Amino acid sequence: MDVVTTLEIDPLAKELGDRFQAAGHELYLVGGVVRDLVMGRLTPATNFDFATDASPAETSRLLRGWADALYLVGVKFGTVGARRHGTLLEITTFREERYPEDERKPAVSFAKDIRTDLSRRDFTINTMAVRMPDGEFVDPFEGVKDLAAKRLDTPLDPEIAFSDDPLRMLRAARFVSQFSVTPVPRVVEAIATMRERLRIVSSERIRDELDKTLIGGSAGTGLAMLVESGLADEFLPELPALQLEQDPVHRHKDVLRHTFAVVERLEPDPVLRLAGLLHDIGKPSTREITPDGVSFHHHEVVGARMAEQRLRALRYPNSTVEDVRTLIELHLRFHGYGDGWTDAAVRRYVRDAGPLLDKLNQLTRADCTTRDPKRAERFARLQDELEDRIARLAEQENLDSIRPTLDGRQVMERLGVEPGPVVGEALAFLMDVRMERGEIPEDEAYELLDAWAKEREIG
Repeated sequence: MDVVTTLEIDPLAKELGDRFQAAGHELYLVGGVVRDLVMGRLTPATNFDFATDASPAETSRLLRGWADALYLVGVKFGTVGARRHGTLLEITTFREERYPEDERKPAVSFAKDIRTDLSRRDFTINTMAVRMPDGEFVDPFEGVKDLAAKRLDTPLDPEIAFSDDPLRMLRAARFVSQFSVTPVPRVVEAIATMRERLRIVSSERIRDELDKTLIGGSAGTGLAMLVESGLADEFLPELPALQLEQDPVHRHKDVLRHTFAVVERLEPDPVLRLAGLLHDIGKPSTREITPDGVSFHHHEVVGARMAEQRLRALRYPNSTVEDVRTLIELHLRFHGYGDGWTDAAVRRYVRDAGPLLDKLNQLTRADCTTRDPKRAERFARLQDELEDRIARLAEQENLDSIRPTLDGRQVMERLGVEPGPVVGEALAFLMDVRMERGEIPEDEAYELLDAWAKEREIG
């Protein structure tokens, strides 16, 4: 990568730079957008981060009348937000930021110059800046060289960087996943030594970094770093617990490496990759060694419960927790397909998966990481066959909304009963019939309901 002296900058950023320069203030474009420009990622930015020597009050004055809207929620941290022509801008006074011992919120003090401001950032690949409005490139910690070498290092000693904000240790794994960089030894050593300091960081911030790590192009490498450094023990101990062999007799693949492979085989959807990450966490507690090998009886049930507990601890939304739990509970269902599923079994599979059907099918495919080509081919063939059967049934029936032919009101009117358990039992019976036989006419459903009620002496 050549030495960079100037960069082509968005006209809006230059326009803002002109305003600050005319007022006698410095303004620098900073953050990920600079890194992406250097890397040649030319996708249009919808938000920009700036650093300035102007105070928040002075920044607000310069933006007033120029910006379409001002946002002062971050002003106590030195940040003034603005929007102009649909683009979000955040302008922050040069600062130093650090976490006091055992505090969950950072303490901020203002710095005097851009070099000090950049020195307190996480990694050298994020310490590059562009002076506005002339476009001069500023790189006091040689972030360009580290980008070219795919090296992840801190501008100051990593102990200082990780003490300032312990979340940066987790962010290191995210950058490994996103940019395929390799941490230098001192970074790895500092994380291993200081990992317990992550405990003062909020669950929400940890969750967000985990999500970004999971959807990176080298997610397996980033996750491996979390385990090898010991950092995963602090917020996701179920992951390092997977370091056990599937079968100690035949030396089959270990569960952790299998998990990394599954994650990378999935599309970068946060819910799907979370399910891939956690789909086997029930194996350690269900592992049994027998003369025939090793078994993990009902590990999907145990794992679903464990996943729910961990995701709630990390403050994931209820919808995410429920979706991941369902995917884990169902991820082994397909393995019974080779025994000869009836149409009823296919309908139940579709009903139980619901809107997660496509994700479940993808997780099932990704879960086959065998190196045996014949076994892999058979598995893929069966998966194709199941998906074809689902498609054919969907053409014949409305599989997306499988429900009994009759509803609760019709059942009560027919049987002359009030709301209660009998109605639920009747609907369950009709649903079983629907699953076994497919769609049935309404008059036939009434006949079946009458026979069911007569047998139970209802009505």
